[in-house]
Amino acid sequence: MSNDIIEIEVDGKSIQAKKGQMIIEATDTTSSYVPRFCYHSKLSIAANCRMCLVEVEKASNPLPACATPVSEGMKIFTRSPYAIAAQKATMEFLLINHPLDCPICDQGGECELQDIAMGYGRGISRYNDNKRVVKDKNIGPLVSTDMTRCIHCTRCVRFGEEITGAQDLGTVMRGEDMRIDTYVEKSIDHELSSNIIDLCPVGALNNKPYRYSARSWEMIQHETIAAHDCVGSNLYAHVLRGKVKRIVPRENEAINETWISDRDRFSYEGIYSDDRLMSPMIKKDDKWQEISWKDALIEVVEKLKVVDQKSSAFLASPNSTLEEFYLLTKLSNDLSINNVDHRLRVVDFTDQDNDPKIPLLGMNIADIEKCKQIVVIGSDIRKEAPIIGHRIRKAALAGTQIGVINENINEYFFDISAYLSGSIIKNLLGLLNVLGGESPKEMQDISKQIKPTEEHKEMAAILNSEGKGHLILGHLAINHSYASVIRTLSAKIAHLTGSELGFVTEGSNAAGAHLMGMLPHRGFAGASQEIVGKNVQEMTENSLDLLLLFNAEPGNDLPSFSFEKAGHSLVIAMTPYATEKYKMTADIMLPIGTFAETSGTYINCENRSQSFSAIANPVGESRPGWKVLRAIGSMLGMSDFEFESSEGVLDEISQKLNDMPASNIKPNYSTQDLTNSKNFLDSNLVQRTPMYEVDSVLRHATSLQLTPEACRSLAKYEY
Repeated sequence: MSNDIIEIEVDGKSIQAKKGQMIIEATDTTSSYVPRFCYHSKLSIAANCRMCLVEVEKASNPLPACATPVSEGMKIFTRSPYAIAAQKATMEFLLINHPLDCPICDQGGECELQDIAMGYGRGISRYNDNKRVVKDKNIGPLVSTDMTRCIHCTRCVRFGEEITGAQDLGTVMRGEDMRIDTYVEKSIDHELSSNIIDLCPVGALNNKPYRYSARSWEMIQHETIAAHDCVGSNLYAHVLRGKVKRIVPRENEAINETWISDRDRFSYEGIYSDDRLMSPMIKKDDKWQEISWKDALIEVVEKLKVVDQKSSAFLASPNSTLEEFYLLTKLSNDLSINNVDHRLRVVDFTDQDNDPKIPLLGMNIADIEKCKQIVVIGSDIRKEAPIIGHRIRKAALAGTQIGVINENINEYFFDISAYLSGSIIKNLLGLLNVLGGESPKEMQDISKQIKPTEEHKEMAAILNSEGKGHLILGHLAINHSYASVIRTLSAKIAHLTGSELGFVTEGSNAAGAHLMGMLPHRGFAGASQEIVGKNVQEMTENSLDLLLLFNAEPGNDLPSFSFEKAGHSLVIAMTPYATEKYKMTADIMLPIGTFAETSGTYINCENRSQSFSAIANPVGESRPGWKVLRAIGSMLGMSDFEFESSEGVLDEISQKLNDMPASNIKPNYSTQDLTNSKNFLDSNLVQRTPMYEVDSVLRHATSLQLTPEACRSLAKYEY
C-alpha cells in the first residue's frame, strides 16, 4: 500500500483515503452524505457554515468535515445522534434570519438550503425577534441580488479571489451586521463573474434576465455545446415549452471544469431578438416582400443553375457546424465554385499555403495548467477565450512562467513574468535577435534596426527555461494586417526554443471549417486545390455575380465588406436575423436557426469533436442551416444530398475521413516582400472585435450589451 493511502472508518465501514484529505472529500466517495453550504471542491476551505459537523471518535466536540484532515485509523460518524444534533442546531441557526419567501424565490426547487432544511430543519422556528434585512445592491445587468437570503457561506467572495482574480465582492462588518457587499455598485465586470449564480446555495444571487420567468421543475434540461469560441464548453439548456429560459454549466474537467463564460450563459437572449427573420424574404423594386419557403428555394435554385462559377462565392461564419460546412463545400464543388471562405476577419493571406491543415491550440485545454512556460502573442486571451484565460491564470498561480507580447497592456489578474507591449512584430524581431535566430531574408535589414531590451531578454529566458514552452497566437495576431509576418517569426522562435506553436481561433468551429475545406486554397481534409479561389477580402471588395452569405453579416462579421464598392449582382443571405445591413446588401434572405435550433458538431481547439442536438423550437419559419442546404442540393439534382438528419451527414463525413491529417506548424513560413518597412514597424494594424460582438447571436443578447464590457466598446456606461 502506498504511503499516501491510509485506512479510515466511516459509519462503521472501512475505506481508503489519501493522507491529508479532508473528511468531506473522503465521505463523498462513499454512500455517507455530509450536508454542506460553504464547501465547494473548486474553492478554498472556509468552514463558515458549520453545517458539515460530524462526530469523530475521541474528539471532544463535533468537527467540521470540510476542514478536518483524515488520519490513520480515524473513526468518523456522519449519522450518529451526536452528529445529527450538531447539524440540526446549525441548521436552526442559519434559518434564524432567512426569509420565508420560497414561493417567489428563483432558487426554489433547486435550493441547497431548502433541500437540507427538509432533512435537518425544525418544523417551527423558536426565534421570535425581528429578522435582519439587508439592502440589495445593483451589481449589473446579469446578476440580481436578494441579500437578506444570504447565509455568509462566502462562496461568491472566494470565487472572485481565487478563480477570477477580480475581487468584486467581499465581506464587511461582523457578527449580526456582517454582509456580502461591493465597494461600488454595478461592479461585476469579469467574463466569468456570473458563475456566482451557480455557486450561491440559497438564492441570494440569481440570474437577472431569467428572474421570475419559470420554475425549475417546469423546465426540461438538454445537453448542448457553447457556440462562441474555440473551447466548446459543455452546457445544460433549461427549456420551457420549446423556449430556452437559461443556460448553466455542465461539468467537464477536460474542458470547462464547472465554469462557463458570461457570454455562453446569456447569449440565449439573442435567440429571441426582435430582429429575427421570421420568414423568407425577397427584394423586389427595392422593397422587401415575404414569400413561401417553396418559392424562395425555387428562386435560389434557378439563380444557382445559371451562375458564373468564377464570379460566385460562398462565405460562412466560423460558428457554423461541421455538417453545414460539409454541405456548403459539397454544394460549391458540384457547382465548380472555388471561391469559398470562413476566415471573415482575416486580412493577410500571404502565407495561407503554409497554414496548418487544422489550426489547433497545440495541447489539451486541461494540460495548460501543467505547462512550464507559456507565451501569449497578439491576444486579449481573457476576452477571446475566457476558459483558456482561466486555465492560464491557474497555471500562473501554480508557478508557470507567463509571457505576453501585445500591442497594448491588458489586465490579467495574475502575475506576468515578462510583458512586451507595442509593435508585435518589432518585439518578435527583438526576441529573435536575443535567441540568436536568423530573420527571414526580406526582414534582415529591418531586424538590424531592432535593439533588444531587458524585457526581450526576460522573455527569451522564459522560453529557454527547462521544460517545453508553448506559444499561443490569438485573434489580434491572426487578424493583424501583417499576420503572415507574425506567424513566420513566431514559428521561428518556436523552432529555436523547442516550443509548440498553437492558435486560439475565432468562432466555435474554425478547426471544422479547415477540415471540411471551407477555404479557397484547400479542399476536404487539407487536399490541395488545382484552382485557387478568391479569399474573403477579394470576394467582398470586388463585384461578383453571386455572393452567398451563411450567417455572415456584412460590416460586423465581415469588416472588409465595402457597402460603397459592393456591386454584387445577387446576394443570398442565410441568416437568423433581418438586420439593416442585411437588408441593404441582400436580395434574398432565408431564415436559418441559431445554435439552439439546429443539431450538429463542433471541433474545438484541441481537436475534440462534440455533437449536440437542437434544444429549442424554431423561431418563426426558420429552418436548420443544414436542412436548407440539403434542400437546395436536392432541387439542383445533385447526387448524395438526401440526408434525413445531421447525424447522416456526420456519418458520411466520418466515412471520408479515414486518416485525420495531423496539424503541422512549419517553422519557416513564406513572407511577403516588406518594402514598406517603416509602416510595417510603426503602425497599429490590428483588427479588434469586442467580446460581445463576435457573432450575430451575441450582438442581439440584450443583457450582455448592457454590461460594462459592452458599454466600453460603445463609450457609454449606463445600464
